[in-house]
Amino acid sequence: MATESSIHDTEKTLIGDVRFLQEHGLQPVVLKNKTGARVVVSPEYQGRVMTSTMDGDDGYSCGWINYKLIRSGRKTPHINAYGGEDRFWLGPEGGQFSIYFPKGAEFTFENWQVPAIFDTEPWKITGRDSDRELLLESEFAPVDWSGNRKQIRLKRRVRLLSAEEVSEALGTTGPAASPLKAVGCTTANTMTNAGTDAWTRKTGAMSIWMLGMFKPSPETVIVVPFNRNAEGPVVKDDYFGKIPADRLKIDHEKGVLYFCADGDNRGKIGLNKQRAREFLGSYDAEHNILTIVKYTPGKPDSEYANAAWEIQKEPFTGDVVNAYNDGIPGPGLEKMGPFYELESSSPAAFLKPGESMTHIHSTFHFSGPKEELDRIARKTLGVSIGDILAER
Repeated sequence: MATESSIHDTEKTLIGDVRFLQEHGLQPVVLKNKTGARVVVSPEYQGRVMTSTMDGDDGYSCGWINYKLIRSGRKTPHINAYGGEDRFWLGPEGGQFSIYFPKGAEFTFENWQVPAIFDTEPWKITGRDSDRELLLESEFAPVDWSGNRKQIRLKRRVRLLSAEEVSEALGTTGPAASPLKAVGCTTANTMTNAGTDAWTRKTGAMSIWMLGMFKPSPETVIVVPFNRNAEGPVVKDDYFGKIPADRLKIDHEKGVLYFCADGDNRGKIGLNKQRAREFLGSYDAEHNILTIVKYTPGKPDSEYANAAWEIQKEPFTGDVVNAYNDGIPGPGLEKMGPFYELESSSPAAFLKPGESMTHIHSTFHFSGPKEELDRIARKTLGVSIGDILAER
């Protein structure tokens, strides 16, 4: 049964979330524009976008925030899942080039540790453009599972988009006086080889990995378009055990995956570069919110870091996009959330000293008449709101 505090947390407004973060020692930066769009960024949490809204300070807060963990004031082993609808990680998570496991350690949950640079350490603000843009950076020198050390410089630009920029980014047009409410945020994430050695197939190549955490519900469905003409499996769906058919449905005719986002059954899906397209998203029927994620795809010959928790025969054949639904990770353990995630990855970065790679990941939320949401959904996801509702 939900407690009074958990119900209140779920129903927080944008300003309610800002005040909550401030009350617990954080100094969130609020990006805003005249249409009512707001984006909340936390420098203490690596410049992650904690949440956003389409409807001013008192509007619905779209991102998932881990109120319980932040309220506790403590740090937890393995990962501190503070939340946020756009956060920065690096891949690969598993394998011989992973920086999430100590050198030579067995690939088990007990040995897994998210590096502090993505977990608990603050990033430095290096610039700000009025109420629209924030620049942050950090640097660290991780050692991977095989003992290879890298010096990595990280930069991040968080930008609130105008209504015109949202339409341009998605390739959508509509009535001059559209009744849709919208917020769009893009992050340009740059990784630089700040060391003296090149990153190679022998020493490992990192990838920029962006993850967004959102509020789950029985009325929410993740929608992932895929390339119907590619060969091989459509989706990898056995990261944490095979996902039941009633929770993951494949529409081969339309080229779309539907994945339950109720936060009640742990599962993860991934699409490789042959199958992935540049959009994925979700629809929350309870709040009538359509969420779209867009990322910058790599070149056709790009390779991607393999995240599997094992020594890999093919360490550069990983996923481009992922989606995750939270649940109990094992006997006697608690959920991290619940939440669901929409994720994208850059190609593996085979960088020479001084070279950089940038990965752009954008998140959009829309609310309004369903015929207007249909226009956005069909353009980006290839299906209508009615199609999505039929798969709940």
